[in-house]
Amino acid sequence: MRLDKYLWAVRIYKTRSLAADACQNGRVKLVDDGRELKPAHDVKVGERYSVNIDQLHKEIEVLALPPNRVGAPLVQGFMIDRTPEEEYERIRMARQYAFEKRDRGAGRPTKRERREIEEFKYK
Repeated sequence: MRLDKYLWAVRIYKTRSLAADACQNGRVKLVDDGRELKPAHDVKVGERYSVNIDQLHKEIEVLALPPNRVGAPLVQGFMIDRTPEEEYERIRMARQYAFEKRDRGAGRPTKRERREIEEFKYK
């Protein structure tokens, strides 16, 4: 089975083309030697892959090859998620602090406040 088809079948990526793009852009690597993999790489049972999805760095291990795309409850029969819990916690914290909260009735930020927010967020 092709790597892009496997990543789509076990619901790592929403579409097969997104999975292929991730492989072509170097976001999918073999854990053993750190090699970047192409979409046509043959998936073998027991291989471990490091997959970068936006800011999340997942690590998965292949248990079996699905015949085609499987439902979410069945994914656990085809792969093991070896991603450390600290990685999920880091993403939760980033999402929690990713937005600004303004008091109700405070209105839109002034130009000065907006610049302070931008400086705080991006520097």
